[in-house]
Amino acid sequence: MRHHRWNHEGARGRNGRGWRRGRVFDHGELRPVILKLIADKPRHGYDVIKAIEERLGGAYSPSPGVIYPTLAMLEEMGHIVQTVGEGKKLYTVTAAGTGWLDENRAAVEAIFARMDAAGAALGPAPPIMRAMENLRLALRLRLEQGPVSPDQVRAIAAAIDGAATAVESVAPGASRGGER
Repeated sequence: MRHHRWNHEGARGRNGRGWRRGRVFDHGELRPVILKLIADKPRHGYDVIKAIEERLGGAYSPSPGVIYPTLAMLEEMGHIVQTVGEGKKLYTVTAAGTGWLDENRAAVEAIFARMDAAGAALGPAPPIMRAMENLRLALRLRLEQGPVSPDQVRAIAAAIDGAATAVESVAPGASRGGER
């Protein structure tokens, strides 16, 4: 699990309104979050991880070791079902899952409002944080594959320089629609 601004050792806490010291979610809150995300749009497990990370401004990314057992539990409860397509499991909400969300709407909305407030309070917009992490990961994975030739080094550097130039050209204060 990546730990950015919050971690399980309590790098940032909450006092009843925000995040509690040591945990991003209170006990049992991750299940309704995942269920609501899947109810909004059928998703793969990785999509659930990314949706949570983006909602929290890139400050927290749940690990697959947390998400996949929770998906299995939701499936056992009859709240979601999975279909396999293109080698990936796609999860969709069931009528029982929709009913549970309806019965617990206020609590689920409160969790999401807290997540959105935390995400909005954090620096760069979630898509920027995601893109930065994607670049870092792509570079690491490529460099771990073995030696790079001088031509490859130049091509990678040119791609990064091109991205930097594009970022610098974005006008300060320019609005991008509904993004934070």
